[in-house]
Amino acid sequence: MTLIDATPRAIRPLYWSLGATSAIAALVVGATIWLSLASQSQDEWVRHTLAVRNQLAQILSLVQSAETGQRGYLLTNSQAYLIPYDRGTASVGPAVDVLGRLVVDNPEQEQAVGRLRELVKAKLDELGSTLEDQKSGRSGQALATVKSDNGLRLMDAIRQHISTMEGVENQLLSDRQTRAQTLTSWLEAGASIAFVLISAVGFLGIAVTRRAISHLASARNELAISNRDLQKQIEQREEVESQLRQAQKMEAIGQLTGGIAHDFNNMLGVVMGSLDLMGRRIKNGDFAIDRFLEAASQATVRAAALTHRLLAFARQQPLEPKPIDVNNLISGMSDLMRSTLGEQIQIETVMAAGVWTASADPHQLESAILNVAINARDAMPDGGKLTIETGNTYLDEAYAHQHGDVEPGQYVMVAVSDNGTGMAPEIAARVFDPFFTTKPSGKGTGLGLSQVFGFIKQSRGHIKIYSEVGCGTAVKIYLPRLTGQLATPLPANPPSISAGSAGEVILVVEDDPMMLKFTIQAVRELGYTVLHADNAAAALAILDDRPDILLLFTDVVMPEVGGKKLVDEALKKHPALKVLYTTGYTANAVVHGGVLDAGVNLLGKPFTLDQLATKLRVVLDQ
Repeated sequence: MTLIDATPRAIRPLYWSLGATSAIAALVVGATIWLSLASQSQDEWVRHTLAVRNQLAQILSLVQSAETGQRGYLLTNSQAYLIPYDRGTASVGPAVDVLGRLVVDNPEQEQAVGRLRELVKAKLDELGSTLEDQKSGRSGQALATVKSDNGLRLMDAIRQHISTMEGVENQLLSDRQTRAQTLTSWLEAGASIAFVLISAVGFLGIAVTRRAISHLASARNELAISNRDLQKQIEQREEVESQLRQAQKMEAIGQLTGGIAHDFNNMLGVVMGSLDLMGRRIKNGDFAIDRFLEAASQATVRAAALTHRLLAFARQQPLEPKPIDVNNLISGMSDLMRSTLGEQIQIETVMAAGVWTASADPHQLESAILNVAINARDAMPDGGKLTIETGNTYLDEAYAHQHGDVEPGQYVMVAVSDNGTGMAPEIAARVFDPFFTTKPSGKGTGLGLSQVFGFIKQSRGHIKIYSEVGCGTAVKIYLPRLTGQLATPLPANPPSISAGSAGEVILVVEDDPMMLKFTIQAVRELGYTVLHADNAAAALAILDDRPDILLLFTDVVMPEVGGKKLVDEALKKHPALKVLYTTGYTANAVVHGGVLDAGVNLLGKPFTLDQLATKLRVVLDQ
């Protein structure tokens, strides 16, 4: 029997080694996961017990606070002592309710909560009766009630009852901590065993693999002697296999990236692939590249939109707030909403009369409402009803204190409600987190609602979500009311943009060589005469030599002298010069508090030829 014939038998131990490695690894990993989940569950019960103890302490503190206020008032007749009394009596009932919800899993403690509720009520009744007597002038009767020691007995009963409940919880805590420690020990032991087993099987696999490779090498040499042509084919096959292994390694590395890096790699892959295919076809004389151009264009638009969403969440996008009539804005969105949401979604608008004028960026507000509506549509996979409401509202100091991130005052409300699947509280609490999504992989980046959140906060507004599983979700957007100004009507259709002329001279200033070359070509393509500079000093020299320059198109962020300083110097010499800024990031030079400075025109990077044409024409015609 030749080495070649014996090869299957020599490789067979390698198969068994790989199979054993996979089985052991799967078993150990499964056991480790189970132990980890069990340990996590015990940890959660430990935290639950601590929460019950804290709630018991809070209840006792509130009752004591109420009693202290009552004693102080009876002794001094000062209204100041009623503050702790009122706070204690107002908060102790909800605190007992919270305790009841915490111990709903424990019938014994749940029954004890009922007894505690009775004791607390009796104590509050005793305190309230003495205060009522004192306020009515029956101070003697109030004092007699106190001296009866009934209040003391009730307070001692409450303390004793809470102490008993704490004892039960302490025992539960001890038991749960013991179980948690046991599971942790098991987890550590399991991890150690897993490491040892996998290492042992790995070394065995290496030995078997080396033996098999050695046998294959011998067989290959024998085959090379007998047939050199076949040896060449084997070498070619090995080369292909090496390339395949390298490609698989690169693919594995790519799969390790997540979040925004994943999305940008996808978009850049489309752009690079399209450019490569276009280059290959052009070299072959084939100019049918429209679909590749379209793919690259869509990828860059998606990348720009993703960047804008990140800036929106970071509250760094440049906003142009204007007076808005939200009723007119929503009415103008009706066709867009119907085409976007589809026929399965019934749209109803409930717009209040006399809605105040709001202050916000109208285009960003439209995008925010559409984003919320799209999420509502996704929560109604079988169709449903979407309701958009408007109205005036006042967020008082109590609401502002409760939420902490909103100023009290008058607001214009836009509410978007659906009757979809709804969300659990823990999900609803995270919907505005960046990259958090409940949608399947590939269905969105998880930045839509975080973009809405960032825009609303940057606009000094407030957003609140209400949801219940099986009932639906309502998202309420609050925009600050603007007084003393009328709403700005939005144009029904964008104005038609005419091309420039050779008599209109534009100076382009950009420090990045590739961006400068593209911008020059783009402006020239639109029909304008173009001059260019890659720094502020060169730009000022050109402005001195060419008084016929109508518009300065400059980057904001440049080395040494930035775009804002360049414009300040240029306007000293040429007050009539029109200015258009461009930047890939919202620099503080032209944006303060997230809002463009008055009179500033800005075109964000990246921009399309149509966007550039529109902005240049608008600035030149101002």
